Amino acid sequence: MAKKTIADVDVASKTVLMRVDFNVPLDDQQNITDDRRIVMALPSIKSVLERGGKCVLMSHLGRPKGSPEPKYSLKPAADRLGEKLGSPVIHATDTVGDDAKAKVAALKDGEVLVLENVRFNPGESKGDDPAYAAALAEFGDVYCNDAFGTCHRTQASMYAVPKAMKEAGKPAVVGFLVEKEIQYLSEAIEAPKRPFVAILGGAKVSDKINVIQNLLKICDKVIIGGAMAYTFSLAKGQAVGKSLVEPDKVDLAKEIMAAGGDKLVLPIDTHCGDAFSGDCNKQVVDAGQIADDFQGLDIGPKSAELFANIVRESKTVVWNGPMGVFEMPPFDAGTKAVAQAIAESEAVSIIGGGDSAAAIQQLGYADKVSHVSTGGGASLEMLEGKKFEAVEILDEK
Repeated sequence: MAKKTIADVDVASKTVLMRVDFNVPLDDQQNITDDRRIVMALPSIKSVLERGGKCVLMSHLGRPKGSPEPKYSLKPAADRLGEKLGSPVIHATDTVGDDAKAKVAALKDGEVLVLENVRFNPGESKGDDPAYAAALAEFGDVYCNDAFGTCHRTQASMYAVPKAMKEAGKPAVVGFLVEKEIQYLSEAIEAPKRPFVAILGGAKVSDKINVIQNLLKICDKVIIGGAMAYTFSLAKGQAVGKSLVEPDKVDLAKEIMAAGGDKLVLPIDTHCGDAFSGDCNKQVVDAGQIADDFQGLDIGPKSAELFANIVRESKTVVWNGPMGVFEMPPFDAGTKAVAQAIAESEAVSIIGGGDSAAAIQQLGYADKVSHVSTGGGASLEMLEGKKFEAVEILDEK
C-alpha cells in the first residue's frame, strides 16, 4: 500500500487542504488536556509551510449532531497549534460558509487556517452531500490525509473530498503520520518478523472478535488479558464471581479456543477484589477460581510473568488493550509488567491506540517502543485485515 506522501508533491504557492485529527480532550473550561494529536500532525504541516505552501486544516472534535455546538469548537486546537508553530494560526468560524471562504481566499504562503469542526455540517457524517464535498474541495490545490484515527471512516472530508479533488486533476496524498501508521500496521500483518505475538486486552470479547480471529491465522501466539479473559473462563465452566463477562459470547469463546489451540494464551491466575476500588479486600487465585463475592480486576503475577516471557522471545509484538484496571493501583501491575516487557524487548513493537497508548505514555515507555498508534478503532480494523477506502482512493507512488 505504497501511497504518495506530502513530500512527493510540489506545494510552493499552493494551498494544501489537509485532514488532521485534532479530536483532542478538553476540560470544562475548553482547555486541552492532551495535545499529542496536534503534535503528531506538526511534521506534515511544517513540510508544507517550509516549502512555501499554505495549509487549510479540517478536523472533527467530539460528536456534535450536525450543527454548531460551542463546546466542540476547534478554536482551542487552532490556538494550541499556533503555540506549537510559534506563529498565529487563523481560525474560521464555519467550515464551508462565508467566513471560511473569505479566510481561505486571503490566506498567504506560509500561513495556516483551521476550519471549524467538520461535524457541524450534516453532510460530513453522511458523506454523500456533493455540494458540501465540492465546497471543501474548492479550498485546496492538493489534498492530504494525515488523520489516521478516522481512516476507517468514509465521511466526506475523508473520502468524498479527495474523490472530488482527484476528479479535478488535483493530487491526493497521505501525510507522514498516516504513512507511518500504514507502514507499521500493514507490515506487521503482511510480513512480520517471527515469532509474532499479539496481546489483546480490554473489557469485551465482542469488541475484538474479528481481530482475534484474524490474528490467530497469522500470529504465533495470541495472548488474552483484561476482562474479556473472564468470558473465556465462563466458556470453560469455571467460576468468575462478579467479574465482567459476556454470557452471550460463551459459544463464540469456545469456538475461538477450539480454533486457537496452543496459539491462544489465557491468564493462569487472577488478581481479584471484593469491590471496584483500590482499597478493597484483595486476593490472587488461579484463573477460573474466583469467589462469588469477588471480581477479577487484573491478571495475576504468574500470568504477568508468563506473558512477559513470551514477549521477550518475540520479534514482532502488537498490543491492544490493558491487562486490568490500569488506572487503579494495585490493579495496574499486569499492564505494567506487559508494558515493561515490550519496552525492554528487541522486537518491533506496535501499540494499538486507545487505552494501550494511554498506558504506555503514563508508564513512561512511549519512547521505548517502535510505534504508538494514534487511532484505536482504525488500528483495530487494520489488524482485522480490512481495507480503508479513505486510503485506497489516494494516489499511488
